[in-house]
This record gives sequence, C-alpha cells and structure tokens, in this order.
Amino acid sequence: MACPIARTLERVGAWWSILIIRDALHGFTRFDEFQKSLNIAPNMLTRRLGALVDAGLLQRRRYSTRPPRDEYILTRMGRDFRPVLVAMFAWGNRYFAPEGASVLLVDKKTQAAADPVLVDRKSGRPLNERDFVFSVGPAASERTRRRYAVIKEKQFAPQKSSRPVRRSLQARKRKTS
Repeated sequence: MACPIARTLERVGAWWSILIIRDALHGFTRFDEFQKSLNIAPNMLTRRLGALVDAGLLQRRRYSTRPPRDEYILTRMGRDFRPVLVAMFAWGNRYFAPEGASVLLVDKKTQAAADPVLVDRKSGRPLNERDFVFSVGPAASERTRRRYAVIKEKQFAPQKSSRPVRRSLQARKRKTS
C-alpha cells in the first residue's frame, strides 16, 4: 500500500515493536534487557526483534561468540522514529492518564516538563489542522489522487455550522407569531 501511515504500521504496528524501539531509545541493546524491561515472552521478543531488524529500524551486532549473543542497535531510521514516540507519549498522557502522568519528558538541564508539539521544520509553525493539510505527492497513484481530490473538496468546502439549528428555531417562532 502506498499510504505512508499504512507502510509505517506494517513495520512497527505491533505494540511490542513500538515498546522495543522505546527501550532502545533509552539505551537498551541486549535481549535480556528488553525481556526484563517489557516482561515479554522470549519467542515473541525474538520475532519482534527480527522484524525490526528486517524493517531496518534495528541492526543486529554480535557481541559474544561463546555463547553466541547479539545486541540490537538503533539505525538512523530507528532513531528517526523518536518524534513519533514523543507524539504518542504526549497524546497518551493527555487522554489516557486520568490519574496523572506516570512518565514525563523533561529538559535535561532544568528538569522542567516539556509540552511536545509537532512543528514544520521550515516555518517553525505548529502543524495544526487549520493551517496544514495532507495532499498528494509526486509518486501518488491515480487512486490516491482521486481519494485526495474528494478530501480536498471536504477540506475547502464551506463549513456547516450549528447555526441552521438556531435559524430553524427562529423560523418556527416567526411562523407561530
């Protein structure tokens, strides 16, 4: 599938995979470190690590020949997944932590809690839905172009507001007067 979100989920969509990447970003590299941190079954961890290596997010590197042991190092692609995790972290804290945040993202120097926001690298502006929209790219298929033509119509169509309800109530009052 040509959708970048679908392609991403194809590689990291399993929640174990995302948690492994999270731990790798924290500096974990060895099988036993991941297993202890995640409390994951060894066979599942083996499959997930293999899938992440195959997808190019981790690199397998032998650190012991007797017994044979590998460590798993983040590739550039794996390190570039960090903003996705930060966005998921912020969203999870905002909507799924009614008791309050169990983990914070803080400034290393000041220890002040950060409030992550996704911004455009060129302009520095927040990527909100009012100012930025998805659009077809140069490699878009004809099907994708048709789908985004419909999406564009919806995005740029005059927004229906709740005012017609009020007008209809006012119209009813006028009729009864």
